[in-house]
Amino acid sequence: MTDVVIGQERRQEVAPPAWATEIRKYVVEAFGAFFLTFVVVVSVLSHSVFTPLAAGAALMVMIYAGGHISGGHYNPAVTMAALVRRRIGMGEAAGYWIAQVAGGVVAGVIGRAVVNPAAVGTVTLTGHTEAAAAVVELLVTFALCYVMLNVATSKDQTGNGFFGLAIGFTVTAGAFAVGGISGGLFNPAVTLGGATAGLFAWSTIWVYLVVQLGAGIAAGLAFLALSPADRVLRTYTGGPNQARAAGSRPVPAPPGSNP
Repeated sequence: MTDVVIGQERRQEVAPPAWATEIRKYVVEAFGAFFLTFVVVVSVLSHSVFTPLAAGAALMVMIYAGGHISGGHYNPAVTMAALVRRRIGMGEAAGYWIAQVAGGVVAGVIGRAVVNPAAVGTVTLTGHTEAAAAVVELLVTFALCYVMLNVATSKDQTGNGFFGLAIGFTVTAGAFAVGGISGGLFNPAVTLGGATAGLFAWSTIWVYLVVQLGAGIAAGLAFLALSPADRVLRTYTGGPNQARAAGSRPVPAPPGSNP
């Protein structure tokens, strides 16, 4: 029997090609990393005392803005944690890293040009300060990645609306706590953007990159060890980095399933 539709047309959605979906993710990651780094660079160069709040707020709003498309990483360390957690594949992670670093570096250039300070105090790490900065960056970056994995990818946190707040306030708390020791970066994209703006010496930038990415690996392993039920990725997790079909609509959990 032929179905009759009265008063409206039946339209079939055409899914975009897979490559277009991937490009959208990379563009969103570049945007998010850009605006996060721009806020940090301009705040520091302007000598704002509210830089930790600005950084946390910028990250929070960008996660809410783009989390439904890319997952709202904006941080190569977070992407590393998601890779170890098996949230994304190596190919997609590589695309995220390129987009994030590009966004951070461009933000550093533009931020420096906008403020145009007469002089910039460049942070150079040596001796005890280098070790101290490495330790605090490792600890807080680990906390950031671990919080992200739990509030945004765990099956026990499905459909929550607080993931952006939790992740943003982790950055704010960490920046207030250890900003005077390391600068409070916790993000390789922000680190490279800050170095581009002259805030950090290139000779010691490797310390930040190594410990931040290492913290991402450690957070991913810790999550898998403490949440064994999450080792197998489900169709739908309820967090911002949802598994998707081609397009932007989330795939719902099967009827009767226990999310």
